[in-house]
Amino acid sequence: MNDAMMDSPQAQHGAPRKVEPSSLLNSPERFINRELSWLQFNLRVLEESENPAHPVLERLRFLSISASNLDEFYMVRVAGLRAQVRAGVIVPSQDGLTPQQQLDEISIVANELMDKQQDRWRALKDEMAEAGIEVVDGSGLGAAEREWLREDYLMSILPVITPLAVDPAHPFPFIPNLGFALALQLRRQGTGKMMNALIPLPSGVKRFVELPTRPRRDGGRAAPRVVGDAR
Repeated sequence: MNDAMMDSPQAQHGAPRKVEPSSLLNSPERFINRELSWLQFNLRVLEESENPAHPVLERLRFLSISASNLDEFYMVRVAGLRAQVRAGVIVPSQDGLTPQQQLDEISIVANELMDKQQDRWRALKDEMAEAGIEVVDGSGLGAAEREWLREDYLMSILPVITPLAVDPAHPFPFIPNLGFALALQLRRQGTGKMMNALIPLPSGVKRFVELPTRPRRDGGRAAPRVVGDAR
């Protein structure tokens, strides 16, 4: 046998093993789970919020897209899997995972995604402040700003909200998909008894409010300051 024949893969390892096409077609290893693949796609969307080639508000937009994508994912795809679990479905999908196993894997990846979203928001807040857009909470407000917000609340928000009691005498209120509500624990003034309540926030209530600009000493316009809930 010449050297070329000795060096050939067939001579070193024997004839190629014959693989049955049917075993390949039915192997779960051939398939990538649809839901987990979608989460990986959304992680790539979030990565664009880290791209320094984009302006800071464009990076904020990519962060917002990844968050709204995740909302829709849970409303549609996760809801479908939970319905299968409630119905007792245990048949695995083509990738070999049962509905419950898919939910377990989704929980791990989705928690990783949400942790990264929070990290990116904290970083982007600092970058926005450097660019002249400051997002503040209650601790960063002055007396004049607090008074302005109080008047804005009384005129624009209080007339459109309705507190709802949560107790055995009242059915739990309906909270629509993508709806926001404040969960409160209240104390009665007369008896001191605690009670739970919800305040659903109508879609017309802004999540961020731009505060009046404070005049600068040089007469120019100060950088905008906004207050609101960014969770």
